[in-house]
Amino acid sequence: MHDSILIIDFGSQVTQLIARRVREVGVYSEIVPFSKAEEAFASLKPKGVIFSGGPASVTADGSPRAPQAVFESGVPILGICYGQQTLCLQLGGAVEGGHAAEFGRADVEIKAASPLFEGVWEVGGRYPVWMSHGDRVTRLPEGFEVIATSENAPFAIAADESRHYYTTMFHPEVVHTPDGAKLIANFVHNIVGLKSDWTMAAYRAEMIRKIRAQVGDGRVLCALSGGVDSSVAAVLIHEAIGDQLTCVFVDHGLMRLNEAAEVVTMFRDHYNLPLVHVDASERFIGELEGVADPEVKRKIIGRLFIEVFEDEAKKIAADGKGSPQFLAQGTLYPDVIESVSFSGGPSVTIKSHHNVGGLPERMNMQLVEPLRELFKDEVRALGRELGLPEQFIGRHPFPGPGLAIRLPGGVTREKLDILRKADAIYLDEIRKAGLYDTIWQAFAVLLPVQTVGVMGDYRTYEFVCALRAVTSVDGMTADFYPFDMAFLGRVATRIINEVRGINRVTYDVTSKPPGTIEWE
Repeated sequence: MHDSILIIDFGSQVTQLIARRVREVGVYSEIVPFSKAEEAFASLKPKGVIFSGGPASVTADGSPRAPQAVFESGVPILGICYGQQTLCLQLGGAVEGGHAAEFGRADVEIKAASPLFEGVWEVGGRYPVWMSHGDRVTRLPEGFEVIATSENAPFAIAADESRHYYTTMFHPEVVHTPDGAKLIANFVHNIVGLKSDWTMAAYRAEMIRKIRAQVGDGRVLCALSGGVDSSVAAVLIHEAIGDQLTCVFVDHGLMRLNEAAEVVTMFRDHYNLPLVHVDASERFIGELEGVADPEVKRKIIGRLFIEVFEDEAKKIAADGKGSPQFLAQGTLYPDVIESVSFSGGPSVTIKSHHNVGGLPERMNMQLVEPLRELFKDEVRALGRELGLPEQFIGRHPFPGPGLAIRLPGGVTREKLDILRKADAIYLDEIRKAGLYDTIWQAFAVLLPVQTVGVMGDYRTYEFVCALRAVTSVDGMTADFYPFDMAFLGRVATRIINEVRGINRVTYDVTSKPPGTIEWE
């Protein structure tokens, strides 16, 4: 076990950024909802704790609080925004609600030296930060002193140096606070005293030990989609247990153009991995045909995946190799972090993840999820550590439900074929323009809308294709990629001329939030 930082989540939209900032300096961190923080604190035994921001007013009845055990432990604490407010209130200070709103850029003036910003900010200097709060601290607990102020936050940074408690009214985790990552690094290294020992090489070695300990001499089925996540998981598990692993690639008929053949060729020719190729396209498309509700699509796909794996597990058992006791998946950390509301309950489900939530009891199989603690870019780093080719590691994310969620409205074979061709042209032009590695994810969407057009002297009435391309770090937030109009015009011309069934092309300029990256 590495020394770690526990992040107590009070419902902020940017809590995951705190975890990223800690991990970026080589220290392991975990996020836990405030409602489960006491249990997590006892089990993880972190060397330091960070309180996140949150949407609630700390002055409201029933608003979230940090566990008393954290304060009694003596570990260093960094409280951010709401985290500052609840820390101060719980230790005897006072908070004013409702009349202290401050959103956006502000300048903090440094009043006293502190290890929190040693080597970053100087006494007397003014530095830009990002504020987002409605309440503010009006009286500090005993032992605290003000070390930085802003125009609307007289306690912009307050600290109790003797107890190693540090609080900021602003958000150091966001990019809008230019030096924020350095402040978090100072807290982790200078105040908590942790070393940068959480690397992908260390993670690889530790996870191999964990897989061996979990699996023993049992057999594992790996759900191999051909995407980066499941592929890295497969290679890592194979390194740990060898031929006890059987990879199952399910071609659900919802892949991109030629993708199924490429995946099978790569794993059979370049990796000595036992691979079963199941063509279940008729089974999937047959059940999805005409289904328009995106949640229903996802649930159908998730159920069918499980049914296919059940069938394959029975075949392996019938071959005398022993029945698989484990199912491996490429589940990532953002998929399993429990989002919270200020009341402590689960937040609204935006969309279901087909590979999160366990297995039917009748399968009697346990999950092996070696990437469950990683963000997407960390998975890519692990892939490089494992020696996967760069052109494969750098592939854009592709959702488990495949093209089904890029076809708003009912799924049909005809629409799938149209979408595959349009998507292939779009990605081809992106690669030719040298933009593929700059863009986080790009894809085409076939809309359930037909419009009138004219080609030659003939009237057409065909589908609309929407193009989507975003920039992002981890997929949690994203912005549209600013293509020049000449590029978009070139792509649109090719799609309309080369793909029968499309006569109009649009470009999606929605960020995340308010939109999601995928359309469904």
